[in-house]
Amino acid sequence: MARVKVSEAEKVYILHGIRDDLRVDGRSCEDYRHMEVETDVVSNTDGSARVSLGHTAVLVGIKAEIGKPRPLVPDEGYLEFFVDCSANATPEFEGRGGEELGIELSNTLYRVFNNRSSVDLKSLCISAGEHCWVLYVDVLLLQCDGNLYDAISVAIKAALFNTKIPRVHMSSDEEGGKEVELSDDPFDCVRLNVESVPCIVTLCKVGHRHVVDATLQEKACSVASLIIAVTHRGTVTCAKKMGGGSLDPESIFEMTEAGKRVGKALHAPLMKLLQQEESLGKKRQKVGFLG
Repeated sequence: MARVKVSEAEKVYILHGIRDDLRVDGRSCEDYRHMEVETDVVSNTDGSARVSLGHTAVLVGIKAEIGKPRPLVPDEGYLEFFVDCSANATPEFEGRGGEELGIELSNTLYRVFNNRSSVDLKSLCISAGEHCWVLYVDVLLLQCDGNLYDAISVAIKAALFNTKIPRVHMSSDEEGGKEVELSDDPFDCVRLNVESVPCIVTLCKVGHRHVVDATLQEKACSVASLIIAVTHRGTVTCAKKMGGGSLDPESIFEMTEAGKRVGKALHAPLMKLLQQEESLGKKRQKVGFLG
């Protein structure tokens, strides 16, 4: 993870501000930085999205391919995650540093999204035990200024909303075997229901309080963090503690409640924005991830 060095005087200034619910950039403890979301930015994918959160920028592309269901769940499809930490985001991502962080992010994303409570995996099944859709989710970190998990989760939800899966028709050959036929019509596709797809809220313990969407400077003053995946109903689907410090039970309870409150409030404006952008159709002005 990208880090910055903060002097003792800067730490005191940040700690006192957070104590009084006034952060360095003017936000309160439960406020996000300015967020921009754009979908359909990569042409050779089935769904894509770009998200910028402050100076953190993430690009997500999704490819749908036909695969074989897993033996334990023969009537479900599944998602695979790969995170590429670009060395352009921060010099710390060069070599093994970026590779280790990418594996850590991929494992956490798998726990958050690849379950029945997050994505309707049964809708990805084509023929039980034989064929299913596998969604390959590729995440590229373009710029890093803290709070990667939140930005990535919003980008994945937006990309899943934008994903168009070709409609499948099953037919039988002369020998009685099943054949899979994909529709040639680009408009004859299936969309995923992303209403229950969670968003991740990262809360950092700074002093005696906790903050949402911490910058790298605030992260340097934090002893520990709590990552919470929250659905639009405020249900927690996954929680993970990070950092070398400890969290007492009272802090964990307060941070969980704050995460549920912030996460639940994040879904409605995000879905409204995605639906408004899609309603524009070809009139939508494309900015692109280099815009």
